[in-house]
Amino acid sequence: MQSIKIYQQIIHEAVTKFDFPHEPRNLYDPIRYLLDIGGKRIRPSLTLLAAEMFGADASKALPSALAIEVFHNFSLMHDDIMDKAPLRRGRDTVHEKWNANTAILSGDFMLIHSYTLLAQNSPNLIPSLLDIFNRTAAEVCIGQQLDMDYEKAQNVAINDYLEMIRLKTAVLIGTALQLGAMVAGAEKTQAELLYHYGVNLGIAFQLQDDYLDAYGDPIKFGKQLGGDILENKKTYLLIKALELSNEVDRKEILYWLQQTEYDPTEKINAIMGFYDKLKIQKYIKREIQMYTDKAYQALEKITLYKKRKEPLLQLSEELLNRKA
Repeated sequence: MQSIKIYQQIIHEAVTKFDFPHEPRNLYDPIRYLLDIGGKRIRPSLTLLAAEMFGADASKALPSALAIEVFHNFSLMHDDIMDKAPLRRGRDTVHEKWNANTAILSGDFMLIHSYTLLAQNSPNLIPSLLDIFNRTAAEVCIGQQLDMDYEKAQNVAINDYLEMIRLKTAVLIGTALQLGAMVAGAEKTQAELLYHYGVNLGIAFQLQDDYLDAYGDPIKFGKQLGGDILENKKTYLLIKALELSNEVDRKEILYWLQQTEYDPTEKINAIMGFYDKLKIQKYIKREIQMYTDKAYQALEKITLYKKRKEPLLQLSEELLNRKA
């Protein structure tokens, strides 16, 4: 089995070979632009890894991996519009560089293209692959809507938040792995176990992001800590703090959430003070460990030699022990 960097390179080279038409430029250029920005391409790499894990050549899973990559970038393009995000991976978002209407239409084309890529699989596999892909696409949309709903809600329960990140982020990681296993001819139960591994890993990964935004190494994190605090983002940390705080502390936290003019450092220090007082670190670390354990338990049940699982275990360790 290859190292994850080899899979990432395979995906990168395949994406650069996409033969989109030149006209209309305002439809296709934004797609080229976003795909060129790249990112880590972890999800499609997992599809290739899963295929080799079950004994197939990675090339057999390439259409499914590319479908995952294009779908993921479609969702980012539309999410950026909804979030009014100015930057994506350090560069202007598509709607900033062009306009919102262009980003919507280019994103729509990417969604359609992801299905075109998926259809390049063997005809006998397409119905089952399509069923899973459709379910996941719908769940990602539901997760995004819940995320937007929770931005305005004062009372969000921890379980609701965990379900939102499962849908918005984790299911696509699970599906990336499941598609690779299916293309390789894995038994249905084995592919489903790999899906559950990916979903639980994805939840742990998102919780780790929440943690790092507040408690990461600022040098390795590459940006100011506390960005989620400044954006009033409903993270596990904030929701847990509101859940555990007494009436006086809760009012103080809500006071900071309602302010439109403030000193950023003062706000971050105030909210972090409540996190420390309520020992929120302990709760989120415990939650991360719980979902990590669930992921490893699913992987343990897969009836493959441990050596075949090692690249996935190594990647999991890198993702969950990162400092940025």
